[in-house]
Amino acid sequence: MQQSNQERWRKPERISGSEILLRSLLLEGVECVFGYPGGALLYIYDAMHGNPDFHHLLTRHEQGAIHAADGYARATGRTGVCLATSGPGATNLVTGIATAYMDSVPLVVITGNVATSLIGTDAFQEADIIGITQPITKHSYFVRSAEELAGVLKEAFYLAGTGRKGPVLVDIPKDVSADTAVFHYPDSVVVRGYEPIPPFDRAAVEEFMNVLAGAERPLILAGNGVVQADASQELLWLAEQAQIPVTTTLLGLGGFPGHHPLWLGMPGMHGTYAANQALLHCDLLLSVGARFDDRVTMKLEGFAPNARIAHVDIDAAELGKLVPTLLPIRGDAKQALAAMNELISQEAYSRREAFGPWIIQCASWKEEKPLRYTQSEDSLKPQYVIELISKTTDGEAIITTDVGQHQMWTAQFYRFKHPRSLITSGGLGTMGFGFPAAIGAQIGRPDRLVVSINGDGGMQMCAQELAVCALHRIPVKIVVINNQNLGMIKQWQEIVYDRRYSHIDLSGSPDFVKLAEAYGVKAWRASTAAEAEQVWQQALQTKEAALVEFIVDKDELVLPMVPQGMALRDMIVEVSRP
Repeated sequence: MQQSNQERWRKPERISGSEILLRSLLLEGVECVFGYPGGALLYIYDAMHGNPDFHHLLTRHEQGAIHAADGYARATGRTGVCLATSGPGATNLVTGIATAYMDSVPLVVITGNVATSLIGTDAFQEADIIGITQPITKHSYFVRSAEELAGVLKEAFYLAGTGRKGPVLVDIPKDVSADTAVFHYPDSVVVRGYEPIPPFDRAAVEEFMNVLAGAERPLILAGNGVVQADASQELLWLAEQAQIPVTTTLLGLGGFPGHHPLWLGMPGMHGTYAANQALLHCDLLLSVGARFDDRVTMKLEGFAPNARIAHVDIDAAELGKLVPTLLPIRGDAKQALAAMNELISQEAYSRREAFGPWIIQCASWKEEKPLRYTQSEDSLKPQYVIELISKTTDGEAIITTDVGQHQMWTAQFYRFKHPRSLITSGGLGTMGFGFPAAIGAQIGRPDRLVVSINGDGGMQMCAQELAVCALHRIPVKIVVINNQNLGMIKQWQEIVYDRRYSHIDLSGSPDFVKLAEAYGVKAWRASTAAEAEQVWQQALQTKEAALVEFIVDKDELVLPMVPQGMALRDMIVEVSRP
């Protein structure tokens, strides 16, 4: 059946640019396009009418569409696709494009534009979306004719999904979507000067292994690149064979099992005591697919001060960009880790017994100052809610988050077992991302439980997408951690700005239970631990979408914390209050 469809879609006949677009997307294996129509897209949406092969999901805002495409891409490892009209439709995608760009997410972003004869005339709903987004796309195309559309789309998918992945924009004027051309979709594409995976530098890997043989306190810092390269198994083998402790960045969570004794937790601003102490005391740091973000390193002068640093990254621009790198290894993380595993089995590199005292030391840090909180009977702590979700899903769910305190509590207290299980805006920190991303993740992974964890602020930036869940029976479980304020801003104002609270009160927020029910989504509320357990079980047993609002302590802090501008050694483990 699939072969006959391929033959039908590839048929070389004269068709419209809109039909060329749809056929090209089908030939790329696109399962769903997330979009919102407008005037510049009318020919394209008309071509969708009555097309049984093409699946389009109408969101309630363009930003919801691109975040859903992003969540789909992160959950599946495939390229996400979204579609929006010219002018305000296209500009509503900008935050989502930047979100994907910062986190290296493969997207093909398709925008309509005014007719080519009107470009540059300030026509109705005209915007230079290529100029606007140039700094936040991997590449952009302005399609000038129907004849070039198929080739452009083939290149766009190739660029988005290879090398250091990222969003590619394809801007299609309205007359191009109406014009006709003979359809021919290329089997392959070559982009001059583009080298997605560089030649493997085995000598650099062997040099690292020689340095490892002389180390006493090695540490692995695993980032988003491990997840993107599907290199989690290779990372696990290396850590276990060599007995090297592992810390994972926010976007690397799930790339190494959260229950493993060698895992130290997340490092950085809200990292664990054990992970940050390991960074301070290690003598060799192997960073794999992590870009030394400022929320991980904090003050650079205090980051891994005793370590020689080896860095594996597919993007040469990241090597040595922020920290002095003794051993840069440009290449695919999976390939590099596989080579290390091959070498570690050789007697010359086998020193796992020598790292015993270091393993013991790291374990003692975990025991000395673990993550902690105190839960009482008559209130509800947000950390308890995250632990409840983790235990009841056994770490098997796909978790999406918005941005803020709940995001950090999720990173701290949910034990991720698998890669592509945490979907969150790490680089840009986009509020309103989590819930639409969960919709995309559920579309891409209907076999998995998807839980969207949101704050009461971010949920109000995307609540209209509840209609999509209800209408299409998308069974996302939606969590609202309601502390009645902008929690992370409040925390900074308490610790850094001497409790001078300014514009963080979210009084007047809607009743989230009634709001969900108004959209046709079942909903519950809890304000104690006992209520939380009861209503969460009800939500899990619901076969359709469900929302649970957890009313939590509004003064709770995310700890530990390293204030901005301070070094890892300046970690605050507890805060005394008057």
